Amino acid sequence: MSENPSLRDAVLLWLERARNLPPTPQAITDTALAVLPQWDALEEAVAAAAPRGEHPDLYAKVDGDWIPDYRTLLGESGLGAATRLIAQEADIPVPEVADSFVAFCTYPAPVPKRWLLLNASFPRGTRIPLGQYTLQTFTSDELLQEVPMPALNGLMPSDLDLGLIEGAPFLHVPDPDYVVTRRPTWFDFTGPRAEAQHWQALLPLMLWDTHLLRVDSVFTVQRGRRFDLRPAAVPRTIRVYPDHHGREEEVEVRDTGEFHVPAVDLPSLTDFCTAISAKIDAVMAGVTHKQRIPRLRARRLERAARHLLAAYQRTNADYGLWEVEADELQLDYVIALEALLISPKDKEHKNIADSIRSRASTLFLTPDHQNEAKAIVQRAYKARSTYVHGDMIKDQTEQEKLKGLRTLRLLTLQVILRWLVLTPSDTDDLAPLLDAAASGTDREHHIDDPLRAFFTATPPRRQLSDIAPPETGKADSPERSASDPTRQ
Repeated sequence: MSENPSLRDAVLLWLERARNLPPTPQAITDTALAVLPQWDALEEAVAAAAPRGEHPDLYAKVDGDWIPDYRTLLGESGLGAATRLIAQEADIPVPEVADSFVAFCTYPAPVPKRWLLLNASFPRGTRIPLGQYTLQTFTSDELLQEVPMPALNGLMPSDLDLGLIEGAPFLHVPDPDYVVTRRPTWFDFTGPRAEAQHWQALLPLMLWDTHLLRVDSVFTVQRGRRFDLRPAAVPRTIRVYPDHHGREEEVEVRDTGEFHVPAVDLPSLTDFCTAISAKIDAVMAGVTHKQRIPRLRARRLERAARHLLAAYQRTNADYGLWEVEADELQLDYVIALEALLISPKDKEHKNIADSIRSRASTLFLTPDHQNEAKAIVQRAYKARSTYVHGDMIKDQTEQEKLKGLRTLRLLTLQVILRWLVLTPSDTDDLAPLLDAAASGTDREHHIDDPLRAFFTATPPRRQLSDIAPPETGKADSPERSASDPTRQ
């Protein structure tokens, strides 16, 4: 039973009147604005049950006075949709609609959240904390609790079929300061792009597995009030399944991309993400530090992550991307490497490329891996210089270019991961430690032992071949080791 029966009765009276209204949104809005007695009574009931001092989000200023906002009461609450369905003589659960509207008006407004839909698949029941974020797969019942007027789910032709996103992975984070001025879309230029704005939650997942992970769409969700997910925002594909007669049946499903996590890997993923998130948080705490090194370290990690994610977002498949963007992605990966591996003490423009090659290779434990890392960085710098100087990269076929870009992507992931494991949490800089290790000083203490300890306790999805060589005892060839640093 509702705590505000007068408001509930007013809703029921309005819905009864809806049976005689034209079944179009504009007609219903015009009727409300014409101050039909039933709508007038509904507004008065809202003002009595949910005064503006307690629920300012329900009100708008009209001619100098604050009154219940018809756009909120009809639109965000779902009451307008219910009214239209009744006008169309649809059979809807009117008592449930009335109770939902009362709850919408009288309950405290939930904090808005940003939901990022990932092109991936995770086991049912996944729930992994990632700093302020949570990675979660939602059941249909859980999704139903998020939408306004759950009793109307599936009755509107334009509604999203919640079955399409049941079990889909979302990164969600509270965003109390977010002001919705219009329905947000992927190309909402009112703020940073999602891969840049939410990099701290995306990066641990990308470092755990080398398969591509992208953000498909971004929404605002305010539990029971706003659910901006729309069918067009969910990429879909056709899959063929045998039906019960043995015939093939085409089914439209959500496109889950290449990043798949089986249930058996979920504990390992959780442990890895927890450890990496803690290291990211420790680095980013330096943003407000009084010393220069921690501040620079935090900014450089963010810059490296942003460029890595920008390149990921424009990579369609493991060996697939727009050819015209391939050279630009070289820049993103090289910038990410430079951001992490240059030192504040490096003299500007003097042997920077040599320093990056040396420090990147020092992060690997075997001579073969070190030499291959140097070769990859060397090729990347050559391609970068050719591109920024306005020349064309002519000595590679398209297939060779895509293969080289994939190799560079995998190396960049490894450099970021190992940099996070090794970077000091105090005011020291990692670059001098890498330089010393490259010359044979304290390598075991500063590089090898910490990497082995971390990856033994919290390994990524695939065994790192330079940390734990294959059981066959045969060393990976330099080319294969470098082309996939996570090769088992």
